[in-house]
Amino acid sequence: MDDGENEVEPLPLRHRLKDFLLREQKRQNDAKVQVDFSVDQNSFKERLRFYCIKNQRSSLRVRVFYLSLKVLSCILYIFRALTDTEDQHKWASIIWVKRNHSLWAAQVSVAVICLFIRILLTYLRYKGNIWQQVLQLAFILEMINTVPFVIGIFYQPLQNLFIPVFLNCWLAKRALENMVNDFHRAIQRTQSAMFNQLLILISTIICLIFTFICGVEHLQRAGKKLSVFDSFYFCIVTFSTVGFGDVLPDIWPSKLLVVIMICVALVVLPIQFEELAYLWMERQKSGGDYSKQRTESERHVVLCVSSVKLDLLMDFLNEFYAHPRLQEYYVIILCPAEQDVAVRRVLRIPMWSHRVIYLQGSALKDQDLVRAKMDNAEACFILTCRCEEDRNAADYQTILRAWAVKDFAPSCTLFVQILKPENKFHVKFADHIVCEEEFKYAMLALNCICPATSTFITLLVHTSRGLEGQHSPEDWHRIYGKCSGNEVYSIVLKESIFFSEYEGKSFTYASFNAYNKYGICLIGVCPDNTKKNILLNPGPEHIMNPLDVCFYISLTKEENTCFKTQTGCRNSPKTQPPTCSAIASMGAVAIDLQEISIASSLGASLSTETNMVPVLELPDSPSLQTANLFSDQSKCPCQPNTGDEGSNDYVKGYPPDLPYIGSSPILCHLRKKKTPKCCMKLQKTCYHKDEEDVKAYGLKDKLIIVSAEATGNGLYNFILPLRASYRPENELCPIVLLLEQEPDAEFLETVCWFPMIYYFLGTIDSLDDLLRCGVSFAASMVVVDKESTMFAEEDYMADAKTIINVQTLFRLLSGLNIITELTHPANMRFMQFSAKDCHSLAFSKLEKKEREKGSNLSFIFRLPFAAGRVFSIGMLDTLLYQCFVKDYMITITRLLLGLENTPKSGFLCSMSITEEDLCIETYGRLYEMLSSTVGDIPIGIYRTESQTLEPPETPLSQMSDKVSVFEEGKDQEEQHQALHCESPDIQTHSLRRRSMQWASNLLGPWHAERDADRQQRGVLLSCSERLELTELVKKRMQNLGLSTHGFDKMNNNQSSHSYALINPSPDTKLELNDIVYIIRKDPLSLELYDTDIKKSWRSDSQIRERNTKNHL
Repeated sequence: MDDGENEVEPLPLRHRLKDFLLREQKRQNDAKVQVDFSVDQNSFKERLRFYCIKNQRSSLRVRVFYLSLKVLSCILYIFRALTDTEDQHKWASIIWVKRNHSLWAAQVSVAVICLFIRILLTYLRYKGNIWQQVLQLAFILEMINTVPFVIGIFYQPLQNLFIPVFLNCWLAKRALENMVNDFHRAIQRTQSAMFNQLLILISTIICLIFTFICGVEHLQRAGKKLSVFDSFYFCIVTFSTVGFGDVLPDIWPSKLLVVIMICVALVVLPIQFEELAYLWMERQKSGGDYSKQRTESERHVVLCVSSVKLDLLMDFLNEFYAHPRLQEYYVIILCPAEQDVAVRRVLRIPMWSHRVIYLQGSALKDQDLVRAKMDNAEACFILTCRCEEDRNAADYQTILRAWAVKDFAPSCTLFVQILKPENKFHVKFADHIVCEEEFKYAMLALNCICPATSTFITLLVHTSRGLEGQHSPEDWHRIYGKCSGNEVYSIVLKESIFFSEYEGKSFTYASFNAYNKYGICLIGVCPDNTKKNILLNPGPEHIMNPLDVCFYISLTKEENTCFKTQTGCRNSPKTQPPTCSAIASMGAVAIDLQEISIASSLGASLSTETNMVPVLELPDSPSLQTANLFSDQSKCPCQPNTGDEGSNDYVKGYPPDLPYIGSSPILCHLRKKKTPKCCMKLQKTCYHKDEEDVKAYGLKDKLIIVSAEATGNGLYNFILPLRASYRPENELCPIVLLLEQEPDAEFLETVCWFPMIYYFLGTIDSLDDLLRCGVSFAASMVVVDKESTMFAEEDYMADAKTIINVQTLFRLLSGLNIITELTHPANMRFMQFSAKDCHSLAFSKLEKKEREKGSNLSFIFRLPFAAGRVFSIGMLDTLLYQCFVKDYMITITRLLLGLENTPKSGFLCSMSITEEDLCIETYGRLYEMLSSTVGDIPIGIYRTESQTLEPPETPLSQMSDKVSVFEEGKDQEEQHQALHCESPDIQTHSLRRRSMQWASNLLGPWHAERDADRQQRGVLLSCSERLELTELVKKRMQNLGLSTHGFDKMNNNQSSHSYALINPSPDTKLELNDIVYIIRKDPLSLELYDTDIKKSWRSDSQIRERNTKNHL
């Protein structure tokens, strides 16, 4: 059958209307039933129960009234005892007492009301078992204290019956406890266990003393009568176990009461004290609360961590309280774990005990956030435990904590530390974020092309006054320690004494003149029209505006600087500058040319003052093309290519495949076609190549090898700064990844667009793997800390395997630049360890002395750290802490490391001082020359000094016949003048002698006796051992079929030490092979600026031609 046949036809309209009318009539006729819910609550008993018991506020009033009645009854009893004048010493006086009628009436009234309230509450609490209510101790005491008074109303002889009304103190104690509980319920207070227990203890002691006093006083009516005060005196003497014996009970009932009360006190009070002690210990573990009253007059920050380590805590406290304006702040530590013994010991030090509060709790619980008063906190620091086996799991915990804090206190400033870069986008809402792997890999990468970048950045983000090493006789200790105190500060130009006079001038002009006049280094600005973008060295095209925020490097901020004008040089005769400084004097010319060209292009006249060579004539070229002064002329970074393609089939563009969400797009050198994945693996043959090692690609020098456990998104941040577009193509170094595990396909798909990226499967433990991947002719070897070894039962043993492997590699290839990452900064002392090196032992002594003085940078004199050969990401935690005072530090650090690429912002690079550049003589003249010609801003020097040992036959005793550095007869200035008066050879010999004396004095006299013999044997042993290891490596290379050409030259390494100087003084002498850190302006902005200048000059020439034609 069809579907149409199954359909039921609708009723006619009249039938439907009839049904509707019938339903309406039935609805009106049906009776409605009203349903009342919770009928039992409308009864009289339920209403009373709600008012007297269930409702917190009304029941609180009832209990307060009942408590006041019980206290009044005790007061009336004391009044009756004080007014008792009966002197008969009979046993009947214990049972019968005399009361006046007014006192009896008052006691009867109180008793009747208390009895009524007790019976009412018993009735309301009745639930079917009457004996459970009647047999309660409180009900029995109530009957004893009230029923005799009620009976005395009807039977007059019982009016003088003694009634132990003083036992009402126990009922008052019970009423007080119930009242406090109702009060806490009414105000919704949950953290009151400690208060309740303390209240119970105090009330119990008061009740025991009051019962003892009243009982002894009444029983002694049958013996030697005691007053109330005498009974109080006897009670205190007895409970305090003093027992003078001047007041004694003389009848057996009193003595029995004393025995009973002592037994009760020995049983009850220890239990109460134990409960209180337990709650106190638990409170100490959890940390208690931070009271709301303190937040009204005090400021505090909250530190949220999963576990508190002593090193992390001390780094945070030392850096946070290093700023003077934070001395009055309180630090609340919110941690779910119990306090460590070492942490508890440190927090008890008076320096920290009054301003650091430890709270055991979780940031995911609102009640713990309330305890920490998170909504009133100035900031919240959320740190991640980097020692976890699963670093992603640690990040997930940090993300949840950040979400919980943001949900609870949206207005609280949030500082978040993340380990993995792919997890960073989950906390983008945070005010300040530091991703550990981003900064770590970027620093390790820049260490390969700008030596000791990690040391430079670490010193820059640490707070120090530059007093480290000032008492050392070593010159490099003093200058290195003083320069380590430089930090980055900011100030608005119109409010600054440093920069206000350069309003309307170019950035490079202001930077050099401020450095020349005040010794500070202007590195960047935040233009007034952007308010957000920080520009490092925007170049001479940027004109300083009054609302610009200036960022400068200095030993202290301008607000704490005292200005003293040096007038002594005005009376000195003017001298002619030497011939070698003629090239430096060109700086003032170039600065004036820039000012004139800018003024002509803007249509404004900007006058400049100079005391150098005057400007005689305006050149025809629009700008001085001196960018190739210190670099290769073939590829100068300041002269970008006009085309997009390079000579090696490279193009400039953004990476097509980003490894994770949130990675910053940076313009890089890319290949036109991505490298086949098979060609990226060195030891695997494919149809593209027929070799199995790195020689197949023709890699020779400047090879960078990265030893890692596995690939990750962090390695992308290692490649990114080395392939940035502002790096010249001739400076692009091949990168070989030495991996223990096969790389992911996604990672290879990301990095195959970058030129000269290869990987090799092997381990750093195997010498064959190292030689096959090209370590014998590598420029740098980067050893990344393995995630699998970051966790150990003993924390500091996490770096054991890395340290031993690097030490082995250092012994085999002493000329290789090895850059190592460690988990714990304290393990840096084991890098390149030598038990027989007197300098290393002396540096250890110096480090201990600096630590005893309270220095936060005691580790800076370790030679591997000073040279940038070792780095720990834990030292970069201070970057996040500093952002509480300097909110721009993360942005500036990211710009320096190349993690961000802001238009018109410069980048960090370096230049080497050659023999031709020594004519510049000083760092100040170099600053003037670079800023005025190519627009670069130098910010520091990386210096290497050789450690030429004394001849073995020279005994140590002969080296101390001259002036001692610890001699008290001479002033330090006289010694310094005498030192400079000596010839260079004598001066070098004297410095070396003083260095050896300093090391010997630090190590003690026992070392001086054996130093000569040990030095003679050490030189011979080290030479023979080095030759033996060199021959071993060469034989192994020959067995593997590798060429040994140039290996001896690479392995011939002289003993030397290197260190970084941040913003040295202008009169610092330049030395051969010095490497100068430079912030170079953006090549793209230079190209645009030159185009604008050409257009302006072209328009000016057209106007002049038109005016000439009109004149003719």
